Formats: sequence, structure tokens, C-alpha cells
Amino acid sequence: MPRILIIFILLNFYNPALPSMKEDIIAKMKSTNNLSFNFIQTVDDKSENGMCVLEYPGKIWCEYSGSNKKVLVSNGKSLVIKINNSGNYYIYPLAKTPLQYLLDKKYLISKIQELEPRNIDNKYLNFKIFENNNEINIFFDKKNLNLIGWQTEDIYQNLSITFISSIKINQKLDYNKFKLPKNN
Repeated sequence: MPRILIIFILLNFYNPALPSMKEDIIAKMKSTNNLSFNFIQTVDDKSENGMCVLEYPGKIWCEYSGSNKKVLVSNGKSLVIKINNSGNYYIYPLAKTPLQYLLDKKYLISKIQELEPRNIDNKYLNFKIFENNNEINIFFDKKNLNLIGWQTEDIYQNLSITFISSIKINQKLDYNKFKLPKNN
């Protein structure tokens, strides 16, 4: 009887499709040079939304909706957040943020190769990455294997959850977007 119970438990936890899906995610990521998407970001129960363009490695440009028209830009080395309606301007070394890992496709692929995915509600695959006191959760849609979001702690130790949608892969980009904004 204990053997039957152990076999039943092992069969319930082992899903042979997950390793194949993991390899498909890796193949899709290898062929992805850039992403354009809409996002909803929640930090400490405050939600903001907008749109982003991400180019591997290290570059991102996001424009937030709302009255402050915040812009977030990384050129691969620095991360700048500019609040357009107030003129406030914040600059951080990208290497000091968990975003550095999310913007590094080779790094993500190497971590995904090492990790086993977690099946969430039979809709999403999750990979949990630990790096330099950062916990990064990345999520993929099981149907189309697109990256659909991530969860990190921001530079102020606030839990940040980002859900992405309307994803477009390998679009023609305006590279001027990745130039850091100037302080007015």
C-alpha cells in the first residue's frame, strides 16, 4: 500500500510536458530580440499602467499613464526615472536593481535551464530565481509560452508585481527611446 501511495504522489507531481515547455520557452527567448507590451505594475497596493519597449540586453523604455507621465529608461548601464509634470529626475546604476536580471536574456536563459518550472493553476509556468539577495519570479503563459510578467522587490524593498499584455515580439524599434532623458 505505501508503494502505491508513493507512485501516485510521484505521478501527480511529475508532468512530462513541463520539460518540453521549458525547452520551448528557451527557444522562444533565444529568438526574441525585443518586446513591446502594455503593463500593469503594482507596488505596495498602488497600481500604475503604461507601455514599454524592451530590447535585450539591458534596454527598456516605459511610459506610464496617468497625470504625472512618468518615464523609465535604461540604456543598459543606468536606469532613469523622470517625472515629466514635476521635472523630478532619479538615476540609478542598473546593476543595483533586480531589473538588470530581467533585461539580460542570456542570464534568464541560463537560469531557466537550471530550474524546474512551477505549474500555477495549469495556466502559467513560474521560475523562481535567487541572485544577490534578490528573489525574482518570472511567469510565462502555458498556451503561447510568452513572458507575461515578473515579481521582484524594488530598490526600496517594496514588492513589485508587473503583469504584461498585448505583447509584440521583434518589432522595428526607435532606438532614440533608449537615450537617457536629460534633467531640465
